[in-house]
Amino acid sequence: MPDYDVLCIGNAIVDIIAQCDEAFLETNGIIKGAMNLIDTHRAELLYSRMGPAIEASGGSAGNTAAGVASFGGRAAFFGKVSNDPLGEIYAHDIHAQGVAFDTRPLQGEPPTARSMIFVTPDGERSMNTYLGACVELGPEDVEADKASGAAVTYFEGYLWDPPRAKEAIRQTAKLAHAAGREVSMTLSDSFCVDRYREEFLDLMRSGTVDIVFANSHEIKSLYQTASFDEALAQIRKDCKIAAVTRSEKGSVIVRGDETVTIQATRIRELVDTTGAGDLYAAGFLYGYTQGRSLKACGDLGSLAAGLVIQQIGPRPRQNLRREAEQAGLI
Repeated sequence: MPDYDVLCIGNAIVDIIAQCDEAFLETNGIIKGAMNLIDTHRAELLYSRMGPAIEASGGSAGNTAAGVASFGGRAAFFGKVSNDPLGEIYAHDIHAQGVAFDTRPLQGEPPTARSMIFVTPDGERSMNTYLGACVELGPEDVEADKASGAAVTYFEGYLWDPPRAKEAIRQTAKLAHAAGREVSMTLSDSFCVDRYREEFLDLMRSGTVDIVFANSHEIKSLYQTASFDEALAQIRKDCKIAAVTRSEKGSVIVRGDETVTIQATRIRELVDTTGAGDLYAAGFLYGYTQGRSLKACGDLGSLAAGLVIQQIGPRPRQNLRREAEQAGLI
């Protein structure tokens, strides 16, 4: 039996979230709906121009780990923070959510990562991320017992930006596969896919990655096509399982010749899309590690994503297990 259901590896980031109008994005040169990497100077500038903000521990894979734990799964996380106030906030939050997080904090510079997220009235989020201590995650931070002891390891494509993190992921994947476990990744962002297309395809085709999560923009970017159906036909050949989200159109899961279509969860109001894909992955992976059908996995993912987009912040405030029980999914 595995010690953990899901081990997540990602950038440990504290999100600073504020609402803004479209004009603010244009005035400040922010690409809407994307994750923009920024330096210290730009981080300070944008922070000075932000309106009232909410601080919340985030980071894509960290959000997924928190979601798995909220469903009642056993989750662990690898990610680097610094030994500073934001690092302490991050560690406190992820521990409080029931996630095993034992990565040693960095002593000194650079500081803990932060992402300034601007949410427009349509609920779309535009992220401006200073990676800080995240770039220091390396092979020495791989805990072999967790790497070989988790049913599925899940990592974010964003981690392909800092080079030493790649080594940590490849090392973890080797340990996982040697123990008969599976490895999954999220493509993270269409701009991230543009930067690392060939490497991502190699991860899939070499068998380093078994399960892929993406949205419709990312999968079309991966295969450089405007056709969703064409991209879906390609990814079907390149990995064991692919789960592709399509916003209000729900999601599509493919495995070999099998295709499963999942409906989006009905919502009252779209507030903030931050964390939607992360929580979809959490629901899916929780179901998958419990031996559920692909349909059940997708339904759990859809539920979690639908709940998180009705609030500000990327981690669920509700108990996802209770919500799933009430919806008849567990």
